[in-house]
Amino acid sequence: MESYITDLRVEFGPLRLKNPVLAASGTFGYGDEFSHLSDPSDMGGIVLKGISLRPRAGNPPPRIVETPAGMLNAIGLANIGVDRFLEEKVPRLREMDTVVIANIYGHTLEEYGAVARRLEVAPEITALEVNISCPNVAQGGVAFGTDPGQSAAVTRCVLDNTDKPVIVKLSPNVTDIRPIARAVEEAGAAAISLINTITGMVVDVETRRPRLGNVTGGLSGPAIRPVALRMVYEAVNTVNIPVIGVGGIVTAHDALEFLIAGASAVQVGTAHFVDPRAGIHIVKGLDDYCKERGIGRLGDLIGSLQVN
Repeated sequence: MESYITDLRVEFGPLRLKNPVLAASGTFGYGDEFSHLSDPSDMGGIVLKGISLRPRAGNPPPRIVETPAGMLNAIGLANIGVDRFLEEKVPRLREMDTVVIANIYGHTLEEYGAVARRLEVAPEITALEVNISCPNVAQGGVAFGTDPGQSAAVTRCVLDNTDKPVIVKLSPNVTDIRPIARAVEEAGAAAISLINTITGMVVDVETRRPRLGNVTGGLSGPAIRPVALRMVYEAVNTVNIPVIGVGGIVTAHDALEFLIAGASAVQVGTAHFVDPRAGIHIVKGLDDYCKERGIGRLGDLIGSLQVN
């Protein structure tokens, strides 16, 4: 693990991170997949690939396509299910000297609660990040995260089944993020993370068919960063709980934008597909930025945005 001149530690809610950079869910696997390429202990934490109650095969291929300044993915939340996760993956997490956050999802309230309850036996997991972008099959398939009432219901359900801190990951596919942020705060979330991917599609003009087997997918990468930054800024000025910024962060400069706008930490996602050490490079870049400007504590930058 590298050492830095700047105090990069951040604390928000019950979480204590050695630095504010986390690997985003779905881009760093279950942590062990990247161990030969990147040391997770050099980041503040990792958010694991989404975990559901039962295994999921995901969507039909093709499932990833590049776009200008980003990518579309329609993986379909493929995963091994919570039971295999506990048996096969959790033992390896004990070797990681960093905060580990499990990302969970479901298609009913009962599924969310069941996954959260099963993960209570894993002290290696510090907190839960709840993906509320999933369709509620019991309510006609409308995504939980597009309705304040349903967002709050998921939050309460998870909290009823865990003693771990709960972070709710918000969907950007709404007209106004602020009512959703307020709803999950009032329901008891310890923090929120945003944004999840933006729905998009790509067409092959030669075959005249969608480039993704699922037709549409989630857009991520630098193309969405200005949208993510705007939503983080709105959320920071709406709720009193910590906000974690996600969306198109590739460099330390990108991360600084979110931190200055008020994010307590950031997650790095798509950049890890280009460079498995992207998160680590960002940590070093934050240290260099502070060192060059005589800033002894990175936390002093958080929320320092001047708008007047």
